[in-house]
Amino acid sequence: MARNKVTVIGAGNVGATTAQRIAEAGLADVVLVDIVEGLPQGKGLDLAEAAPIVGHDSRIIGTNDYADTAGSDIVVVTSGLARQPGMSRDDLLAKNAGIVRAVVAQAVDHSPDAILIIVTNPLDVMCHVAMAASGFPRERVLGMAGVLDSARFRTFIAQELGVSVEDTHAFVLGGHGDTMVPLSRYSTVAGVPITELMTPDRVRALEERTAAGGAEVVALLKTGSAFYAPAASTFEMVESILLDRKRVLPCAVLLAGEFGVDGLFVGVPVVLGAGGMERIFEITLTADEQVAFDASAAAVRDVVAKLP
Repeated sequence: MARNKVTVIGAGNVGATTAQRIAEAGLADVVLVDIVEGLPQGKGLDLAEAAPIVGHDSRIIGTNDYADTAGSDIVVVTSGLARQPGMSRDDLLAKNAGIVRAVVAQAVDHSPDAILIIVTNPLDVMCHVAMAASGFPRERVLGMAGVLDSARFRTFIAQELGVSVEDTHAFVLGGHGDTMVPLSRYSTVAGVPITELMTPDRVRALEERTAAGGAEVVALLKTGSAFYAPAASTFEMVESILLDRKRVLPCAVLLAGEFGVDGLFVGVPVVLGAGGMERIFEITLTADEQVAFDASAAAVRDVVAKLP
């Protein structure tokens, strides 16, 4: 039986770490693609040489040629410029839109049935770019942001309460950025809403830290942005699709009237299986939550309007 095949575009920290996680889990053969000659080849060889120690038989190759990506089940797009300190996600817009447009067009040429997972920032807008470049239906164009934002929220909840991260669950909706909407009444520890376990002030502090989670890491690193947690989040989506697990994960998908939004990529909970986005989990929001969600969607719409 042929193994699954996943292409990861962009051999930087996020791409290489994602490739590592997929290969080491034995989920798929991995093709690492980058425009820089030697970079994906070197990282691919290095990862392949770790296989005997880790104990997996996934093939990992690095390449500059999209022909090597043919027949991929999933294409993960991480290529683009990372945010530097003081740089807004929107500053990245024009440059990364050009990059994403070009790489998606080449990838789908060789893998017309693939599912796209977009990781490049500004995330929600890059999903629009990828969808236009691919011509794919909305089920097969997904943005990775909500899994990461929820993981950050879960981390902060667990640290605050001194409990295992495994028993924390968090719900984050909306655009990937300062306007994201952490839903605290649906965020739980062993099924108990965190609103019952801490004061409103502490809940609000954790929500705000979650929204600024990426910027906090950028400010500490000074020369780059987060990659361990983004790679782990991407892996979780890849695994749910390849193993048809039907995990309910927050992802950026094109809404068609759900949550009162139409024609816009926004983060919502979806069922991820072999077909990609199999359905959207639509929940009823309180008036305040709907206002926050609408504001987040409006912020995404503003950036989409700036697309070159």
